[in-house]
Amino acid sequence: MARQPQDLLHLLTRAERLSVRRVQSVLEEFDCTIEAWRVLDLLSDGEGHNMTALADHAFLPAPTLTKLIDQLVDQNLVFRRVDPADRRRVLAQLTPRGMQRRQRLSRAVRADWGEVEPLLGQDEEERLQTLLDQLAGALEGDGSVTTARAEREVGRAR
Repeated sequence: MARQPQDLLHLLTRAERLSVRRVQSVLEEFDCTIEAWRVLDLLSDGEGHNMTALADHAFLPAPTLTKLIDQLVDQNLVFRRVDPADRRRVLAQLTPRGMQRRQRLSRAVRADWGEVEPLLGQDEEERLQTLLDQLAGALEGDGSVTTARAEREVGRAR
């Protein structure tokens, strides 16, 4: 018998909140919020991202993201630059200090998350990521494939 939508929603919410709580407990040791970690993580690709992409990735409204970026700039972790493709837009990028900070945070989170990994084998973890990605795409209504899923699919094709 199929689960009711509210059952799935409850399971997803519970897993998300427990995951965030666990990661946040690690980040607190570094005086970092989950939202700042998400921003630093996205910016770690070195390409620079506009505020809309950062707000989407960090799940923040634009005014809140602006305040967070201001704080990260004040801490010399992020800098702003004009987008060469569209001079009306601003891109954010990590400073060298920001890259080091992001690496330290990621190592700490990975080390803590490693304690959970034995519960899910690598195949199960990849399958869960794919299923969650498919669910998110279906709920967005466009069936889109996220970057993470596309990277996993490309990785399998190699």
